[in-house]
Amino acid sequence: MHRPFDESVRPHPTGDVPGPWYEGGEPDPAKVDPAVLGALLDRHGWRRRGGAAGRYTRWTPPGHAAGGTSLLVPESRSFPDCEDLLGEALTALARSAAPSAREVLVGLTVPSDEIRWWRDVPQGPSGVAAWTVQEQLRAAARQMLMAAALAARARAGYYGARHRRQAQASLEGVLVGPAPGGRSLTAFVPVQTGRAVVVRLYHALQAAREAADYQRATGGMEAFDAAVEAGVSRELTEAIIALVRGAEGARIALEWSPAAGVPQGCAPRNEPVEFSPGDLPALRGAGARYLQDEPSVPVRITGTVVRMRRSGPRGEGSVRLRVLAGAEVPHVRVALDEDSYRTAGHAHLVGLPIRVVGRLESRGGFRRLTDASNVVPVQVDESERDRLMKSLQENLDFFEEACQGE
Repeated sequence: MHRPFDESVRPHPTGDVPGPWYEGGEPDPAKVDPAVLGALLDRHGWRRRGGAAGRYTRWTPPGHAAGGTSLLVPESRSFPDCEDLLGEALTALARSAAPSAREVLVGLTVPSDEIRWWRDVPQGPSGVAAWTVQEQLRAAARQMLMAAALAARARAGYYGARHRRQAQASLEGVLVGPAPGGRSLTAFVPVQTGRAVVVRLYHALQAAREAADYQRATGGMEAFDAAVEAGVSRELTEAIIALVRGAEGARIALEWSPAAGVPQGCAPRNEPVEFSPGDLPALRGAGARYLQDEPSVPVRITGTVVRMRRSGPRGEGSVRLRVLAGAEVPHVRVALDEDSYRTAGHAHLVGLPIRVVGRLESRGGFRRLTDASNVVPVQVDESERDRLMKSLQENLDFFEEACQGE
């Protein structure tokens, strides 16, 4: 099993380690569409070598020499022995040592859109990539998936800490499988939970490519401003930069699940989107532009106090809130005057969250609230209050020290 490259992205399954996607081993032949199986075999490089016209086709794995093992796939479920042939084909795929066989089985088990990344890097001994090269590929792929998930949630030139919990949740169930050599990587994104992410990535990559071309041709950055609506952001430009840095070039290709069909507004077949080191200045400039131009956001946040700090026993201080409502960030730091700081401390001591009005600053990743005012305790139900009080008791020494000053 390959090590997962994010908490919300699972490693490619193996036949020895069944998981939630792979319960019971092979897919059920009774639920497999022969047309979908044929489309997946063709996508993953299997070669069609004839068969009985109108009844079944014969498929051999990539690079397979004539005379070896092959798969018989019925043309449709109307063929009398369809289920038997499908069962034999699925068993042969499960036993095959070809990496493409495992990818076909994943696509059959759960309808998935596929994202593939390639990096053009020098080969190491025996044609494999160095460990650091593989780690760079995984990190860049993780960043790109997160950027697409953020853009599927909302459009912004820069997200910082915003929307990350929801974006990570939308990536749960994604599987990854590296190709031999370590210079490419494939993600299988379930259509049911992740198609919006892949569709957004499709549009964002096209827009980023066009904007980079425009900047290189004219020197203007206006195309990157318009590309935000397509899903381009600082997070995406940083992901592309990470993918290209240290390589001669990089490509990203998207393939739609044959079981689910092509989403509206997308091309049935997509050429890989390519980026080269020559695109890096434009991408870096766009990222800096997004960071600078994203405005602060007026908010009214409800949160629980998890940290308090001030330089003495009196005067203004700062608190850290775990956000319950009002902003798509997990925590914020708030500077408060003496009265508001005292209100926040008292609210925590009695097990209550507070509500505060201010502006969520883009500087620092939307983790800081400025111009804070109207700090008031908020009533909660008894069960939540009990939980907050238990948290206070577990950290009582810390809060006694914080309230007395450092």
